[in-house]
Amino acid sequence: MNLRSFLPALDWLPHYHRKDLKGDLSAGLTVGVMLIPQGMAYAMIAGMPPIYGLYASTVPLVIYALLGTSRQLAVGPVAMVSLLTAAGIGALAEAGTETYIALAITLAFFVGLIQFLLGVFRLGFLVNFLSHPVVSGFTSAAALIIGLSQLKHLLGINLPGGHHVHQILIAAFRQIGEVHLTTFAIGIGGILIIKGIKKINKSIPGPLLAVVFGILAVWGFGLADSGVKIVGEVPSGLPSFSVPMLSIESFRTLMPVAVAIALVSFMESIAVAKAIQARHKNYKVVSNQELIALGAANLGGAFLQAFPVTGGFSRTAVNDQAGAKTGMASIISAALILLTLLFLTPLFYYLPQAILASVIMVAVFGLIDFKEPVHLWRVNRADFWMLMATFVATLTLGIEEGILVGVTLSLAMVVYQTTRPHAAVLGRVKGTNYYRNVGRFDAEHLEVRPDVLIFRFDAQLYFANIAYFKETLEDLMVKKGTALKAIVIDAVAINKLDSSALHALHDFVSDTKGKGIAVYFATVKGPLRDAMVKAHLLEYIGEDNFFMSVQDAMDHYDRDEAARQNQHPHRAYTLQTNVGADGRRH
Repeated sequence: MNLRSFLPALDWLPHYHRKDLKGDLSAGLTVGVMLIPQGMAYAMIAGMPPIYGLYASTVPLVIYALLGTSRQLAVGPVAMVSLLTAAGIGALAEAGTETYIALAITLAFFVGLIQFLLGVFRLGFLVNFLSHPVVSGFTSAAALIIGLSQLKHLLGINLPGGHHVHQILIAAFRQIGEVHLTTFAIGIGGILIIKGIKKINKSIPGPLLAVVFGILAVWGFGLADSGVKIVGEVPSGLPSFSVPMLSIESFRTLMPVAVAIALVSFMESIAVAKAIQARHKNYKVVSNQELIALGAANLGGAFLQAFPVTGGFSRTAVNDQAGAKTGMASIISAALILLTLLFLTPLFYYLPQAILASVIMVAVFGLIDFKEPVHLWRVNRADFWMLMATFVATLTLGIEEGILVGVTLSLAMVVYQTTRPHAAVLGRVKGTNYYRNVGRFDAEHLEVRPDVLIFRFDAQLYFANIAYFKETLEDLMVKKGTALKAIVIDAVAINKLDSSALHALHDFVSDTKGKGIAVYFATVKGPLRDAMVKAHLLEYIGEDNFFMSVQDAMDHYDRDEAARQNQHPHRAYTLQTNVGADGRRH
């Protein structure tokens, strides 16, 4: 790995143009201003004091700007990762305590370590086991949980902790008469400001205006004295250097949630990075380098009191719309947060918690995807049920359990699809030498021979699906009956044979020959022939039974059959057509 590939900033930093500074400065200041209330709000979701949201918005941004391949991705605290952090640590310590904070910082270290190692060893493909329906179902459910977890701050009432939606709603309903109306009015006002500003101009930092509104309202009318809960004193100064709690006990305790956060946060980040990169042709997003960059950002942040971070959807969109050209925009955002930590934290004393709740609710409810289930219901029912199962499991069982259910379903679907892949009986398109799936064409367009079975298997042939291969062929042979004289296996879609497949093919050919039925292979690729040669299967089958195309195999069979008929004139076959031996459309 050369230095430029490990440090992508070397692609843009040495050649930085003054014309890029205007866009980067505008985007950096806009995202930085947006990040101040969001960081504090997401820290609350994570069970951390608000100041830690600002700590997590400094060093990680700079590290990613130097190591990341996306030039618009805005890294920092996000709602999903914050909720996962709370879900993973909430059972181990009370939110906001020193032990809880230490565990959250240590969690950032383990998340970073996992991501960094995945990137170094080029294992980014592992996130593919989280299919899109699973991610959609999980994200929508998590967004509901995140949003409803803020009801206690929006309504000004005490609700029990936990991440089960039904428990939160039942408790809120029982205390509906205890709602603090002033707090509720401030929260609703914040939501209206954020949503209204977004409709006017998306580049205007609506969350910051909501924060200003909330602070002025509380300070101007003395609402803190009437029961409106405020953030209170926010410590000033830069985050201090600290070493995470690295021990066998913490490793064993935090590793499950660290793995979940590492994968989910990377998926969120890479998805938005690639979506934004599609509009910019001057660079390329490299998945494994993104893992390294996010891992390094979390590792570096862990030594400066940051909890886990990743690339966020909303801030990245704003960053791009505001004109970000390079990673310098993120560095400018981090500088603004540092200035806030040094000089501006006293301004947030009167910030009402209801405003932070409004910032969170607007952000996360936008993640709920109503269109995807409708789309999947129309195009793929299996994916629809996978989405719904993940959604329900996340809502009823919890965040981590929902992810586990989703991953299990994804793996189960992969196993099912590879063990029972698509297979087809082929017939000749009339008047041509082309052969197509009989399940997709009417009988009038295809010729299907009663004495020949042409079979195509559309997957690699290995131990997990060889039984399905043999069973399918045997069922088709039974349907053909006593008229069957030859089988042509079209191997055009088979890319690999393992030892189990080679043994099974040997047994199948042997059994079929014993029944007086010839077996031919067509369009066998080079790697398959090599495997057959090494296993002496090519020699056993006979090189004369391998052909470049299905038509070549049929021509060979017809010549042999004609020769046999000349010796036995009373034997003949008739040509007929049908829909297909398996009676199905594929």
